[in-house]
Amino acid sequence: MRLFVVCIMLSMVVSLVSADESPKQDPNEDVKLCTENLHAIGKAIKTYMEEHGEYPDWLSDLHDEHLSDKSILVCPADKTRGKVPYSRAVDPELPVSYSYEFFPDQRKSVEENRTMFGDVVSLVRCSHHMADKDLTTINLSFEYKVYNASYYWDQSLVQIYGSVEKAIDMLEMGFEKLPKNTRFFKMYPMLANLYVQSGRNVEADNLIKNYKTLIEPNNYSHVLYLGDMLKTIEHFDEELDLFLKFDEANPKNRYVLERIAKIYDDQGKAELALEYRKKYIPGLAYLGKMVPDFTATDLDGEPISIEAYRGKVLLVDFWAVWCGPCVAETPNMKKVYDTYKDKGFDILGISLDTDEKRLKEYLSKNDITWRQVFSGKGWDSPVSRQYEIFSIPNMWLIGKDGKLITNNARGEKLESLVVEALKDKTE
Repeated sequence: MRLFVVCIMLSMVVSLVSADESPKQDPNEDVKLCTENLHAIGKAIKTYMEEHGEYPDWLSDLHDEHLSDKSILVCPADKTRGKVPYSRAVDPELPVSYSYEFFPDQRKSVEENRTMFGDVVSLVRCSHHMADKDLTTINLSFEYKVYNASYYWDQSLVQIYGSVEKAIDMLEMGFEKLPKNTRFFKMYPMLANLYVQSGRNVEADNLIKNYKTLIEPNNYSHVLYLGDMLKTIEHFDEELDLFLKFDEANPKNRYVLERIAKIYDDQGKAELALEYRKKYIPGLAYLGKMVPDFTATDLDGEPISIEAYRGKVLLVDFWAVWCGPCVAETPNMKKVYDTYKDKGFDILGISLDTDEKRLKEYLSKNDITWRQVFSGKGWDSPVSRQYEIFSIPNMWLIGKDGKLITNNARGEKLESLVVEALKDKTE
């Protein structure tokens, strides 16, 4: 999930940057004009509320009775001229580049946010300035105030409330109203951290004791939040014991395994850290060992397996056309393939695509001739599931003897790795 969220944010930033083919405007001027737009929108919503007794369903409902100039609904930094980078919140009537958070399908969750955090919650927000290095959004709150915050605005509470003490007070009030709402369990670590920052360690301890009575012990998110709090108060042994017990009861949760490895690293126990890292990093357990074979067919319906490549140096590339970093590897892979394919090197693609036509068009357009395994099942591809692939690109280099040389044969180092693997070790 974290990885997915990160990819979505990067895609948003890339699309915002690539869409701007016009002369650059002053970003500070864009922010100023955007802020003015949000103030105008806030004034229009307030007037709408006074007349109708309720919030509008969409920002377009404000035009033209309460907002005569519809261009105010378009942020000057929006090069699409009226598109929200959030598909569920597309206004049905007008080009609108501001995300209206209180649209009908989201009102229940936003009302819960207001109960938890108060009226600092974002009512309207603009994400069109995220190409800036700070990746900030500009928000209009239910108090009709405009403020900047990170994309995940609830991680900027000290900035929004104005002080650590105010953030503590508001979070305490929120938990009094919604103590068992699991949506807000992620805020417990933040409150614990704020207590420690303020020297209120006893209150941090009491918060953790209370949180333990609320969580589901087999819910890894709940356990991760508890681990975060234990780390904050420096109860490192208890933190490790928590995750070891969870792993025993719920094996193969990669977030928990990653956390255990990190704790062992912090303790200077490199061997134990590596032991757990092997459990969640694809291929790491096979380094220097025979890579298990698989049975599948290629795009032409012909049988294919790793065993068929024995005696060659083989790059197994887990990838997809929709994966930007995967596609970025293509030129270098082609160069290495063309240089060494007649010297005992080959590539085998394991495609996690779901659209066979799109895959074939990409292969043809880029003159990619090495064989591809394609099931159309995406992440549920039998081969990727066999090797427990959860992120791509994943590029494994296998030696002539079938043993894994590296599980990360990417970028400029690919060629030197291939050259070394092709050497006759008996010379």
